[in-house]
Amino acid sequence: MNELFNLRVSHALVTGASSGLGQHFARFLAGAGAKVTLAARREAALTRTVEEIRAEAGQAQSVVMDVTDAGSIGRAFDRAEEGFGPVTVLVNNAGVTAAGVALQLDEASWDQVIDTNLKGVWLAAQAAAQRMVRHGTGGSIVNIASILGLRVAGGVAPYAVSKAGVVQMTKTLALEWARHNIRVNALAPGYIETELNSDFFASDAGQALVKRIPQRRLGKAGELDGALLLLASSAGSYTTGCVIAVDGGHLVSSL
Repeated sequence: MNELFNLRVSHALVTGASSGLGQHFARFLAGAGAKVTLAARREAALTRTVEEIRAEAGQAQSVVMDVTDAGSIGRAFDRAEEGFGPVTVLVNNAGVTAAGVALQLDEASWDQVIDTNLKGVWLAAQAAAQRMVRHGTGGSIVNIASILGLRVAGGVAPYAVSKAGVVQMTKTLALEWARHNIRVNALAPGYIETELNSDFFASDAGQALVKRIPQRRLGKAGELDGALLLLASSAGSYTTGCVIAVDGGHLVSSL
């Protein structure tokens, strides 16, 4: 592998790493040579994944973290640093969604999505950057946005709003933190096949959505790896404030 893509000296912390894309990102980064801290609320699920990564000769540990709680985030970063040293890569992945028409959406559902997807990304990014400045390491923050932060779909208003906020936050923090050698970028996946959405995409409604994707298929988690590696590694050393869409051409499809 080109040395620019080498992550052997990196300590990456991945939020929302107990399942789905976060778990995949943690496995991938460990396979690329990084020391990886998996963070989420579900300790048992984290422990299982850490054991699997270690069985494949990867370096991994886990910390319990609630991204809606600044105190929990701070404690988790402190424990992560005790194990692997300063965090130099943050993958800000934790997120939730709530489906429902905007006229009927309840306040609790709105708050849950915004608190996790927007406030949580802010708090984790700030905690990571404060430590990067303190240690003088600089680093890379990769916020996981969505193509729904750049275009919209019906029935997911708080999710789309939160991801649009993540996109603008990414650009704002990139501007402020460039002087500290901290790069802040976003990865905006399109519709990626996971265990959580397989039933929907097997339905008629799901198949109709797939037909609107120019490549006429869902993406696979592994197809996000190249963009993530670019943003996390020295190969992306002059890239900040960028939003990379990995979506099979969905954003450029006709209205």
